[in-house]
Amino acid sequence: MADKSATVSSDSESLGESAVSPLKSPRVRLAMLIGAILLLIGGFVWYLDHQNRGRYMQVTDNAYVAADSVITAPKIAGYVERVFVIENQTVRQGQSLAELDPREYRAQTEQIASQIETATAAGDTTRSQISEQQATIAQAQAQLNAARAEAAFAAQQVTRYQPLAASGAEPGERFAQLQTQARQARERTNAAQAALIAAQRRVGTLGAQVRQAQSQAEAARAQLKVARVNVESTVLKAAINGRVGDLAVRVGQFVQPGTRMMTLVPVDRLFIEANFKETQLGLMRVGQPVGIEIDALPGVELTGRIASVAPGTGAQFSVLPPQNATGNFTKIVQRVPVRIAIDAPLEVRTLLVPGMSVGVTVDTRSARGEMDRLRQAVSRKR
Repeated sequence: MADKSATVSSDSESLGESAVSPLKSPRVRLAMLIGAILLLIGGFVWYLDHQNRGRYMQVTDNAYVAADSVITAPKIAGYVERVFVIENQTVRQGQSLAELDPREYRAQTEQIASQIETATAAGDTTRSQISEQQATIAQAQAQLNAARAEAAFAAQQVTRYQPLAASGAEPGERFAQLQTQARQARERTNAAQAALIAAQRRVGTLGAQVRQAQSQAEAARAQLKVARVNVESTVLKAAINGRVGDLAVRVGQFVQPGTRMMTLVPVDRLFIEANFKETQLGLMRVGQPVGIEIDALPGVELTGRIASVAPGTGAQFSVLPPQNATGNFTKIVQRVPVRIAIDAPLEVRTLLVPGMSVGVTVDTRSARGEMDRLRQAVSRKR
């Protein structure tokens, strides 16, 4: 029994030595020491990177490719006669997209042109009447001058014969005859003067008619310009270079002014709209560099820069802005849209379409000293 117990104890001691010996091995201890040192170095490097770089990197995946798309809509009403493009087609600025039936607007143009001709002809006719009336005025003036001369002579005769008739040297019948002639001469003078005034007033009336005809012609010319613009507007042209999307027009369809017919997406003017939390905006400034990762292009890293920051949160520009003055309030971190310009070659831009998901990283290190300056400015003011 004693031998067996001695054997068991010796075996257990050997097992204990074998179980403990790896931890006491110099190699293991050296490896553990090196590991601890590397861990400390890694932590220190991470800390330095975080302090000098990492904490200034603002990241979000709430970002999407966007574009200032242009909705193509008619200025006038009409039936669609032709559609020159198809869905997703690339078009150039000024290229014809669709055409409305122009016959009604061309007829209006011809009608207004005839109105201009009519008003112009009426003005010319009235001007010729004014020329004729000037001759009538000259004739009436001559008749008035003759009547005045005759009336003056008759008055002189009455004045000369009046003392003779009173003395009996001339018969009274002769004096009465001269008085009658003088009265008739005055009446003819008044009639000639009235005729002259009427002729002059007629010229004024004709002049007003000329001005009216001119006004009608000018108004018709303005209407003609509008009618010609309407004729030109029957052909809808591309306002920008881009691709056709959301094509919603068909031949034979009746469209009203402002009806959405298609959308032009500018491929060469794409940008990114990133919605950052308000807590990330403190050091963001226009012009700061941005790293861009497109979900549709894995492994392709693009660059960009901040173009602008929205003047309000997304909630402020919603159809129904939140009203927090009543009811229970739960604070929610708001997001602010930030526009990012993309620095990418055209072959990459052609692969991007609005709505694609994007991840962006903004490097705000260029403004890292501004927060301290703001704090100092506030403390000095206090």
